[in-house]
Amino acid sequence: MSVITEDNVRGVGGENLFRDISADGDDITEIESMCMNCHLNGMTRLLLTKIPFFKEVIVSSFNCDNCSWSNTEIQSAGRIQDQGVCYTLKVKTKQDLDREVVKSDGATTRIPDLDFEIPPFTQKGALTTIEGLIDRAAAGLQQDQTLRRANYPEVADKIEEFIQKLHKLKEVESEFTLVIEDPSGNSFIENPRAPQKDEALTVTKFTRTMQQDMQLGLRADDDLEEEPAGNDIETMKDEVLGFNTNCPECNAPARTNMKIVEIPHFKEVIIMATNCDSCSHRTNEVKSGGATEAMGTKITLHVTDPSDMTRDVLKSETCSLSIPELEFELGMAAVGGKFTTLEGLLKDIKDLIVSKNPFICGDSSSSDRLEKLQAFGEKIDKIIAGEMNIHFILDDPTGNSYMQNVYAPDPDPDITIEKYTRTFEQNEDLGLNDMKTEGYENEN
Repeated sequence: MSVITEDNVRGVGGENLFRDISADGDDITEIESMCMNCHLNGMTRLLLTKIPFFKEVIVSSFNCDNCSWSNTEIQSAGRIQDQGVCYTLKVKTKQDLDREVVKSDGATTRIPDLDFEIPPFTQKGALTTIEGLIDRAAAGLQQDQTLRRANYPEVADKIEEFIQKLHKLKEVESEFTLVIEDPSGNSFIENPRAPQKDEALTVTKFTRTMQQDMQLGLRADDDLEEEPAGNDIETMKDEVLGFNTNCPECNAPARTNMKIVEIPHFKEVIIMATNCDSCSHRTNEVKSGGATEAMGTKITLHVTDPSDMTRDVLKSETCSLSIPELEFELGMAAVGGKFTTLEGLLKDIKDLIVSKNPFICGDSSSSDRLEKLQAFGEKIDKIIAGEMNIHFILDDPTGNSYMQNVYAPDPDPDITIEKYTRTFEQNEDLGLNDMKTEGYENEN
């Protein structure tokens, strides 16, 4: 840990910002405490001081007369701030290395130019300089080098090479960036131009995550309260959102997860999955993440090769499908929204028509109907095996269905896409005839 000296506690104009922690005075509190090196008693000195343009801190200095071991730490004298803080400094000159730095225990230090990071709570808080931070990081890496050279010489050589890169930063032959991110908001990098703006230093505030609150002790580890998600679409794309619901089979409490997924060359969709721990029922559904298109879409795929079975298919809940060669049509609400492959969709159709059909068992069943359905299932199997060429048609009046173009961004010779104007009946089914999206705020 870097030792605080008179040289590294000077501010604007060279004036001394802090009292010498080894000096005698009424403001210094001395406490006899155990040395963690030799386990005999040493002396800890505490000094409460204030950093200009920042806040109060407690500087702690320990010295053991028995083994000469010493240690210096710094802690915030105030509370954890409402927001975290992130300091980003562009180090351009050697003078920047003399900037004062307050780094709390929970702060993360990064040097992106070297892809180097010091995680939170791996070092004690410190009052030092930029140069001191670099020396401290190099010393930490150097600590076990003797053991590494004996057991893992190749690893030791790579770490030694990296240590030299850290030392080379102090020459400031080229500009580099230093980032200190502190969820507690109690870290600080000096602005030598204060109160004027420092062009090389960027300070941003951020809201802590649930995990950061737990690390700081602001929230219990077993707190299952959901972390509020961001309101912007980019944040939601990176998160799996969840909400409580009831199982559609047994009505027991269940959990539904949903995530926004972007389909290349199409649009965003929302994938929803529900899993019931009580009856093990699972269901998934896909909904369009965008608005209803101005025109309907009819997509026709000419299936000529088994590789067509691997095409991604998005079938919205408003899409109907048909296979003219089998004289087969399926309405929009029969299967629901799905994002799967063509093979997966055909298997779902087979399960719906053959396996899960309630009219093939019990008193309502008949041998003729059963034979027809079994023949239909066999034809589906032939299509999946590539033994039968068909035309697979998706007709979606909302325009929110999709068939993968394996030649994208070039046109696919096996896919035909037609745009059409919806009929009054289709608009009525979708509830668009009574929907008014313009001028409604002026009506009484």
